[in-house]
Amino acid sequence: MGNSLVNTRDQRFILYEQLGIERLFTYDKYKDYSKDLVDMMLTEAEKFAVEVILPTYDVADKEDPAVFKDGKAYAPKCFHEPYRKFCEAGWLNAIVPPEFGGQGMPLTVHTACNELFGAANYAFMMYPGLTLGAAALIAAFGTDEQRNKYMYKMFSGEWSGTMCLTEPNAGSDVGNLRTKAKRLPDGRFSITGTKCFISSGDHDLTKQIVHPVLARIEGDPPGTKGISIFIVPKYRVNDDGSLGEFNDVVTGNLEHKMGIKGSATATLNFGENGNCIGELLGNEREGMKIMFQLMNEARLATGMQGLSFASVAYEHSVAYAKERVQFRRIEDMANQAAPPVRIIEHPDIRRSLLWMKSHIEGMRAMNYFVGYCLDMANITEDEEEKEKLTGFVEILTPIIKAYCSDKGVDICLLGMDIHAGYGYTTEYPMEQYVRDAKIATIYEGTNYIQSLDLVGRKLGAKKGKNLMNLFGTIGNTIQKVKGKGKLDVYAGNLEEAYQALVDLTMQFGNWGRSMDYVLPVLNARPYLMIFGDVAVGWQLLDAAYIAMEKLESIYKDTGVEDSKEKQDALAAENSEVAFYQGKVASLKYFASNILTTVKGRCEAIKEADKTPVEIAEACFESY
Repeated sequence: MGNSLVNTRDQRFILYEQLGIERLFTYDKYKDYSKDLVDMMLTEAEKFAVEVILPTYDVADKEDPAVFKDGKAYAPKCFHEPYRKFCEAGWLNAIVPPEFGGQGMPLTVHTACNELFGAANYAFMMYPGLTLGAAALIAAFGTDEQRNKYMYKMFSGEWSGTMCLTEPNAGSDVGNLRTKAKRLPDGRFSITGTKCFISSGDHDLTKQIVHPVLARIEGDPPGTKGISIFIVPKYRVNDDGSLGEFNDVVTGNLEHKMGIKGSATATLNFGENGNCIGELLGNEREGMKIMFQLMNEARLATGMQGLSFASVAYEHSVAYAKERVQFRRIEDMANQAAPPVRIIEHPDIRRSLLWMKSHIEGMRAMNYFVGYCLDMANITEDEEEKEKLTGFVEILTPIIKAYCSDKGVDICLLGMDIHAGYGYTTEYPMEQYVRDAKIATIYEGTNYIQSLDLVGRKLGAKKGKNLMNLFGTIGNTIQKVKGKGKLDVYAGNLEEAYQALVDLTMQFGNWGRSMDYVLPVLNARPYLMIFGDVAVGWQLLDAAYIAMEKLESIYKDTGVEDSKEKQDALAAENSEVAFYQGKVASLKYFASNILTTVKGRCEAIKEADKTPVEIAEACFESY
């Protein structure tokens, strides 16, 4: 079926032709999977996204948002039936292991399905998404009693979950939190404190909401090392599994937000009346270690949010550009008798669309690649390979979160420009895409925080081994393509950008060794974006190499090897040829227009300009 959300042909290209996920099916864990089964899953996901989730998108934003009324929080009414169907269809627990009641779907496939769902309505997807993540924490770190008590009902969607980190005085600085846990004689804890900006924090989609809450046990040290994590349900659970008394988790309000208005973003007051009980999850003082599992999953999901909005904005922009008629062709501007043409025939519109297309395809491949790495790491018995794959994920997680969310906003804004005045009105969805996409650059750790994580933690992890493995893999792709045909010049563009990134990374190391920490911190965000450009270029080069091989075979079979005109004519009647030509064009554009800027940007950073930290604060004042 056709859709206005995601290019499903590109999804399948990445899964089958670029990643080769059929290799997963040779392992016992996924022996029941096949290409036909995955195709069926993707088709069903597309159908569900289009027919069930998408109709809620505009309604939950403008007519039926999440509301707080008379002390109670309500999810959009239009979400109730889709949520029930989502859970009944097994989408919430699709990735959950069968022993916990799920389907055991490969993460790579789950990632592709979630792109479709997120493009349909990301605000809706936050409810099942956070529930899945919270339940997975209990699965990984909870006791058998806690699993039986909470996990199964969360994985089924009967109960929902959240992630409670942020406080009014502890946003990105989590170690400054004030929520307290006081030991009780029975081994449980009394929880007191306030959490804010809690997505899906309170609503009426489910009767129970289970909150993983970061708090400090009385007497434990300050900072992140003294933080523990607790399971705090909205209602206490009786021995027979039924809901008991209210657990003193009081909702203060729901935020009035710029976008994702269907998501109930709550302020939660724990123990306002001194009667909130929590259970320790895992070991004491390991709260951050445990929560990082959920945080890393959430960061990858946020990168997917950026990709989903970018994808749907692009698909709408292409459709609009093919319909909107304005001006004559540039070649006919002097000919008053020439008819006006569709705007997709104008150079700047085509440049804008190709900028969007190339970034989206590279980001999609990068997201799916991480899913594939996690799948392979979970099934391989080769410990060295497992370490290498998880190292890739460690490096790419902050890049995916920050790069994809930043570019997602950029692509939505560019889509609005293509729609011109109509894009600024509520008659078209572009303005909502812009509003909804922006939060992804902020929550789950602002993109500046992601860049600090990359520069401060990830680059030097395992003495740089993870980074060197990733650089080596990128270098191998370049060497595979370089000097072998029509893509040589673009492989050269990537090689120059890649080498500039490697050199800049070494410079960051030199600054660190000389105790000049200001420069790496000052330039962390532009560094991350440079890394993101190189990573996208790497994925595009790999994809174009595959596409070019397919094209050359088709051209040979049809006898059009030496005729660009005939190749274009073939593309007009053969969608596969058009698709593969588009993959090559994405690389050509990105390599020629984005990768060629990387070296200059790296050189600018190496100039070691400290003006932002040297300027007097008074200079920032208004006069």
